[in-house]
Amino acid sequence: MRLFGNTLSPKKTPPRKSASLSNPHNLDRSTREVALGLDYGTPTVNLVGQSLKFENGQRRAETGISGGVDRREAQRLRGRNQQLEEANNLLRLKVGVPPDMLSETAAESRLMEKEWRS
Repeated sequence: MRLFGNTLSPKKTPPRKSASLSNPHNLDRSTREVALGLDYGTPTVNLVGQSLKFENGQRRAETGISGGVDRREAQRLRGRNQQLEEANNLLRLKVGVPPDMLSETAAESRLMEKEWRS
């Protein structure tokens, strides 16, 4: 006589039936996307009231603020950046001209010295 009955030896589960008759791995990509609904579209992310869309590996702002800065602030920063670039170019010119003038003056003085000695 058994104490526990059949509880220690459960019945085997029947094998699963195939979910689909066709194998999706044998289909080409476009057919798989249409048949299985795999076309998700462009990925978008919402962060702190800003909607970002990823297109061609680049992040683009759809709505809200752009990169944490509103459009007016971005325009003001672009103007300031342009002013600083112009000032930088002017300073580069001022730094580059004196050595050129010094070289020119030194060359002229050497020529005058050679003429005076001869």
